[in-house]
Amino acid sequence: MDNSAIVAVASIVAAALTIAVGSIAPALGEGKAVAQALASIAQQPDESNTITRTLFVGLAMVESTAIYCFVVSMILIFANPFWDYFTAVTP
Repeated sequence: MDNSAIVAVASIVAAALTIAVGSIAPALGEGKAVAQALASIAQQPDESNTITRTLFVGLAMVESTAIYCFVVSMILIFANPFWDYFTAVTP
């Protein structure tokens, strides 16, 4: 197996791990946030607008982590910075 094949396999494995870990943690965080928001709305229905607005801002912040992981995995697959180096070095 030559260097370019090793870089390709390592990039695909790294992208898979990035997406796997980077999507599990935000999913758990979003689930917990929604559960807490529903519990808060059930206890204080008059504050539902404030709780909902804060919930959506928090969900957007948590979801940005998953989006960043997705972007990193797409860079590793389609625009790998190491690929050009190894294709230039390998004859």
